[in-house]
Amino acid sequence: MSTAAKEKKHLAKGFQPLGDRVFVTYTEELERTSGGIYVPDSAKEKPQRGIVQAIGKKVEHVKVGDQVLFDKYSGSKLRIEDEECLILKEEDILGIFTS
Repeated sequence: MSTAAKEKKHLAKGFQPLGDRVFVTYTEELERTSGGIYVPDSAKEKPQRGIVQAIGKKVEHVKVGDQVLFDKYSGSKLRIEDEECLILKEEDILGIFTS
């Protein structure tokens, strides 16, 4: 396991989401045009992906470690130790990446 992955696991240590909430770390993907220009987040409306770090007791369909897809405006964003995190409801997760 890489150092970055170990640090991300540490973020969720001692944190338990309540009910059907999911704690996710994510990165905002930079999108480039064919000409090499980066498209700012404000100009694109696409879902994002993240890794589930902790789940509430009522969560049924995802587990810790799953890579999930969620809508850009879902949940509550927060910053822990310079890492972008998100707490969202399980119903706001659009899907799970299987490979």
